[in-house]
Order: sequence, then C-alpha cells, then structure tokens
Amino acid sequence: MTPVAPVSASVYVGVGARRGVPAAEVLELVERALAEAGAAGLRPSALVTVEAKACEPGLVEAAARLGVPLRSYGAGALSRVAVPGSSATALAAVGTPAVAEAAALLAAGPGAVLAVGKRKSARATCAVAYGPA
Repeated sequence: MTPVAPVSASVYVGVGARRGVPAAEVLELVERALAEAGAAGLRPSALVTVEAKACEPGLVEAAARLGVPLRSYGAGALSRVAVPGSSATALAAVGTPAVAEAAALLAAGPGAVLAVGKRKSARATCAVAYGPA
C-alpha cells in the first residue's frame, strides 16, 4: 500500500551527494522518493543537506528546478538526529553518519515523521520527512 501524504503536512527532502552528481540524477531520485511517500507531484518545502554539500552544483540546480530552497545544517546538528541507519562513508566524507534522513527530519521539526528512509542512486541519497504545516 502506498502511503498518502497528510494534507496539512509540510514535506522535506533530505539529500546527500557525491561530488559532481548531476541535477537530473538528484531530481529522478527525489521524484521516486516523493512517489513512494504518497506525495507524487507535490513540491517539497525544501531540499535539505549538510553544509559541506550546500554548494554542490547538482544539488543547487535540483533545488532551483524544483523551485524550492536548498537548506543546510552543520554536521554536528545532523549527527544528533536519531535515524534508522548510519554510514561510515558519510561520516568520513562530511563528519556525520547520516545526511539524507537526518536533514529531512531536522528540517521538518519536532514531531517529524520519516515517510521514506534513505534511498540511493549511483551518486546521491535522499529521504522524505513530513512535518507540521
């Protein structure tokens, strides 16, 4: 059964990426995750990532093409968010064991619900969280 996005919820998409990821790859992954979250066709409130990736051209372009801001949080803030999984690769690269899930949850705020856990493409990750409207 496909979940359905709560009508009054704000939708946040956390994204992580390897250097040089193309915007098209990010957008395809985001679209798949939103569909899985029951939010196909909805524009998220923001794409959210770790500060170290906030200037990654593929992420910047993906946010611009979606017409949403690209927000970022420091690795320390992200590392304090409880998530279902962690990555030694992310920890070594950007200083936090989770980017996509932690960023989505942190942006969605208190009471956030992780609608779709980390999904991966070749060079990107994303997760979807719902927060209060």
